[in-house]
Amino acid sequence: MSTPRSGSPADRLQTLLEPVVAAAGYDLEAVRVSQVARRRRVEVVVDGDDGVSLDAVSDLTRVVSEVLDGPDAAGVMGDQPYVLEVGSPGTDRPLTLPKHWHRAKGRLVRAVLRDGGEVTGRVLDGDDEGVLLELQTEPAKPGKKKAVAEQRRLTFAEVAKARVEIEFNRKDDETGQADPDADGEPADIDDIDDDIDEDEEG
Repeated sequence: MSTPRSGSPADRLQTLLEPVVAAAGYDLEAVRVSQVARRRRVEVVVDGDDGVSLDAVSDLTRVVSEVLDGPDAAGVMGDQPYVLEVGSPGTDRPLTLPKHWHRAKGRLVRAVLRDGGEVTGRVLDGDDEGVLLELQTEPAKPGKKKAVAEQRRLTFAEVAKARVEIEFNRKDDETGQADPDADGEPADIDDIDDDIDEDEEG
């Protein structure tokens, strides 16, 4: 693949990296390039239907690094040393595409509607047009284990912006373990330094 000649460095790298990330079975969500001292910082955000494991992050870091070190990326990276950071989105990531909502199934989300209203509910199901949310309408009463809830179908056309709400006491449905992303930070992150001079580290 030839190096794209137009666009920002991040856009050009995204064009190069999308095929290799897709070949590994993941979506390339974003590429960000910034300057840190005498080296570049390249952040690559990936996601998948089943999340991104630490092993996957390690494998993707190696694949992405090979592209960045290869001839196709030379026009963007040059000879400047860089730091590569590969990770998954945090749980509080904005929900901008149907696939984001699909991956948020079972989670509590807050949506600001185009008519000025706001909806908070748990994602039960969804398709390419919208999602089904479970809305809490009344708090739990003494002697009752659960609050009264109702369901609402919300189309994506109604949504101005939305994101997952952080639940600090949320338990994973299958493992019973606490949510690893409850602090709002990406759970899967791996940093590597490439070609950094020893005197720079000092």
